[in-house]
Order: sequence, then structure tokens, then C-alpha cells
Amino acid sequence: MSDSNNNTIYGINGPVVTVRGATTLRMMEMVYVGNAHLVGEVIGLDAEKTTIQVYEETTGLKPGEPVISTGAPMSVTLGPGIIRSIFDGIERPLNTLEEVSGAFIGRGSSVPALDPEREWEVTMLVKPGDQLAGGAIYAQCPETPLITHKLMVPPALSGEVVSVKPNGKYRLEDEIVVLRDQNGQEHGLTLCQRWPIRTPRPVKNRLPAQRPLVTGQRVIDTLFPIAKGGAAAIPGGFGTGKTMTQHQLAKWCDADIIIYVGCGERGNEMTQALTEFGELVDPKSGRPLTDRTVLIANTSNMPVAAREASIYTGITLAEYYRDMGYHTALMADSTSRWAEALREISGRLEEMPADEGFPAYLPSRLSEFYERTGYMETLSGEEGSITVIGAVSPQGSDFSEPVTQNTKRFTRCFWALDKSLAYARHYPAINWNDSYSEYINDLSPWYEANVGKDFMAFREELCSILLEENRLMEIVKLIGADVLPDDQKLIIEIARVIRVGFLQQNAFHAEDTYVPLEKQLRMMEVILCLYHKCQEIVARQVPISKILQTGLFDKLVKMKYDIPNDQLELFDSYQSEIDQILSKI
Repeated sequence: MSDSNNNTIYGINGPVVTVRGATTLRMMEMVYVGNAHLVGEVIGLDAEKTTIQVYEETTGLKPGEPVISTGAPMSVTLGPGIIRSIFDGIERPLNTLEEVSGAFIGRGSSVPALDPEREWEVTMLVKPGDQLAGGAIYAQCPETPLITHKLMVPPALSGEVVSVKPNGKYRLEDEIVVLRDQNGQEHGLTLCQRWPIRTPRPVKNRLPAQRPLVTGQRVIDTLFPIAKGGAAAIPGGFGTGKTMTQHQLAKWCDADIIIYVGCGERGNEMTQALTEFGELVDPKSGRPLTDRTVLIANTSNMPVAAREASIYTGITLAEYYRDMGYHTALMADSTSRWAEALREISGRLEEMPADEGFPAYLPSRLSEFYERTGYMETLSGEEGSITVIGAVSPQGSDFSEPVTQNTKRFTRCFWALDKSLAYARHYPAINWNDSYSEYINDLSPWYEANVGKDFMAFREELCSILLEENRLMEIVKLIGADVLPDDQKLIIEIARVIRVGFLQQNAFHAEDTYVPLEKQLRMMEVILCLYHKCQEIVARQVPISKILQTGLFDKLVKMKYDIPNDQLELFDSYQSEIDQILSKI
């Protein structure tokens, strides 16, 4: 670290600190501010002054205290030990911090992100004489029983392997491979590397997103699917179940690694998330879910600037595991609080505000974040992906506010949560009239090849019935349901079966919390089978009241509970029962 005498604090305005006069500091450089060594980052430079945003509480800081340069941008440490950890927004491990400073984090608390003393069982994958390029995997170690950690050459480095240590136990900073570059310089490779959080990690190719992220949630998988490597927004007002929906996706989606960023959330919600994740069992492996989860907890009482950094820390960790060839899913809860942090810092910098006081660069910051998603071919030739599911908390459920509108521009999947559905206990409270997914056409071939040829046709028919019901309900509100002809009454009845029996899902029911795609297909098939048979009967002038007396509609509402996920052959008996009963009418 270099210290320059004239780098002293001149002014302090909340998390924004200024240094007067010309300095040796550089844009986006990480610095230590004050005698307490608070972590900060240079965000503005001119001949008169340097502006720094501080990622910790600035209470007690005084003009005249030093600002120490580190010569490097704001970076995170990447290496084994990330999984199972709980970090704050700037990758400080909260469990270790708690031991040092108690329940509330002390200012200037500096602890290493990953345990430097822990030994890892490393297996070497290269030998002297091998040529390695950036991103190549030179060793691996079991990080958890579910995840093998692959050690990669930093992207900018390449050369010939000079020496390799034998397989065995090593600590994070131990040199295990020596690499000589074209210039004859030797570089020691350890178990970890540093990476600036605002710089995307390079990849070889961006591939088309043609495989869905299977979540087991019917309203998502069937109506509004998201692709692996895609981006989705979950906007919803207070109490509509954003956090619960994200927990459900984190538990059940078929990503290899889950990174959960609690950005500006309430402390008790984060506590609940941390406790729940600790107790959950991964349904695929039977191991604790924490064996493939990283949590970044940045509660609403933590410094506002660290909230802004937490999103970038999360996506950098996701990119690191993607480069190993894993499919990662990042849950950002919520990007509105992140945007509020931008707004507060922008206000302190006296920048010109745009819509609702947000800075004019809000769209470009959002796009920078969402553009780091994708299905990629990595530098080592593997395939990996990052899927981002970002919650948005518009005030008063107003979807026309700037964060929701700008997020819509950069995500291709929009799951709009509805307050009236949530209050009616219909979960997930995703409103099928306001939501959409632009991945349908990309994913259709996969569904047809892997689930069933009829999947997309059934889905379209379901959507058109729900759309028609929405139109009819406008008429019913005006003049009542009695005046509708029987064919339209049938649409309202079958739409109820779709809403309650198919779209509503019970997270606490063993058979209903996760539903495989094959069962989703068979459920749609049975519902549409009933619909088509009833259409024929109604066309013969039979009153709909007679069909409703059979109890078939209520039976189909309950089939999600009555048919276990591993006994799909029971659907055949439902279809034969529908044929039998309706043939008697």
C-alpha cells in the first residue's frame, strides 16, 4: 500500500467523503478511509477534489484523517470455502465478524473473506511442460459433498507449467503450480485469486438459451418459463410473496449452485432465510441445501453504499462458478432497495435527478447487472450459465415506477405478483393476465422433445381459456353470471379448475411443493379432456348445471394432491371416469 501525505479527508457527507486537491488515487480504486481503515471506493476525480464512497458507517470520521491507497480496484477473493458461507455486501464473512465484534458489525472490522488456515485436499490435473491458457483448470478439490471446486488459471495469464506440487492438503495461499509466461516471467498459482467486482469475467462464447430452468412451480414452468441463462423480474408490493417465491425457486430449481443476495432486506426476514436455508434438505441429493448455497446478507440497517456493492459481489461469485462449468441461479432480493441506495448516493453527490429522484444512469446500471447473465461456453471449453431472478418492490404496487419499468427492458420474463391473489391465499400470487415470458419460442423445441409433443399446444389452450375468462368476468361484474349462455358458463367453470387446481400450489404439501414436468403435462391433458367433452354436451343443449352435479370439476381441483408425483398412471383412471360419467348425461 502506498500512502500519500496530501490524501487527507476534507469533507464528509454521509457515505460520501471528499479529498481536496490533486491526488495519486485512480477512478474505481479501493481505498482505506480514516484511522479506522473503513473500506471505500473512488467514484469521482477532478483537479480540485476526489470523491470516495465508503462502504461502512462514517460516524465519528473527522476531516484531516488519512485516505490510504491500495492501488487495486474493489475486488473479491475467489477460492474454495465460498459455498456454505454467509457474507456481507463486500464479502466479509458474517460468522467470523460475529466472533470478532458481536451481533452488530464493528467499523473497520477486517477479516479475510475465506479461512486462510483451512486445508483442502487438492488433486493436481497438470504436469510440467503442459501449456495452459487463461481459464484452464489446473487442480480441483471437494468444496462440499455436492460441489467440486475447480482451480482455474486467471483469465489474463497463460504459459507453460514449470513445476507442480504433489496431490495433498494445501492452504489457500500455498503455491501449488508455477507457470512461466511468454516473457519468461514465473507466476505462482495458489488455491485462490482476486477479481474486481465491476468487471465481468471473460468467456469464450455466448450460447443461445434453449433449455428451461425447471422450477417445479406449475405457473412458471408451464405458463411463463425462464431459460437457463435468462433473467426474470418478480415485481410485487408489500406482502405479495416475493421473498417466499424466491425461497421456493432457490429450493427447487435445477441449478447446481444458488446465490441468494438479500439486498436491503429487513433483518428478521434475512434471519428467517438464513435459518430456513440451514434446515432445508436438497431434494435432489438428500444433503443440506447449504452444500450448494452462498448467502449475501445486506440488511436495511447496514451502510447504504455496501448495498450497492452487494449485487456486484453476488454476480461475480456466480460468474466464478459458471466458469467452472456449473449452472448458477442468483436470487436478488430486492433490486429496488439497490436502486434506492444509488438514489441516496446520487443525492449526496448533488447529481441532477431523473424520474422520481433516481439518477439518470439507473437504466445503464440495471443493464450492466442483467447483461452479466447468459448461457456461456467458458474459457476452458465447458458450458455454464447464470440465471438471475430479481425481485422488485414498487411502492404501492405501482408497476409504472422507474425501477420496474427499466427492469422490464432488460429481462425477458416478468412474473407480476398480485396483492388481491395474495390476500385470497392464492400462491404463488403470479397474475397470469399481467405476466409474460419471451422465452416460449426458444424453449418450445426442448419441451416438445423432452416432455411431450402436446405440451405447448395444451399451454396455449390453457392461456386462451384464462384470457377468455378475464373478458367474461368484466361482463359478469356488470350484469351477473345468470345471463351468460351455457358455453360461456363452461369457460368460467373450467377456468376455475385451471386457477385453483393447476396454478395455485401448496408449498407445504409433500406432493404439491414440487411438480415434475410430466405431471404438469398430464394435469393439463385431463383438464382439457374434461373441457372438450363438456363442450360437446353443452352443444347438445344439455344445461351446465347437470354437468356440475357430477362433481367432476371439484375432483379435478383436488387431483394435484390425490395423485403422487411417482404414480402418473393414475391419470388414466381419471380420463376413463370422465368418459364414463359424461356418457350417461
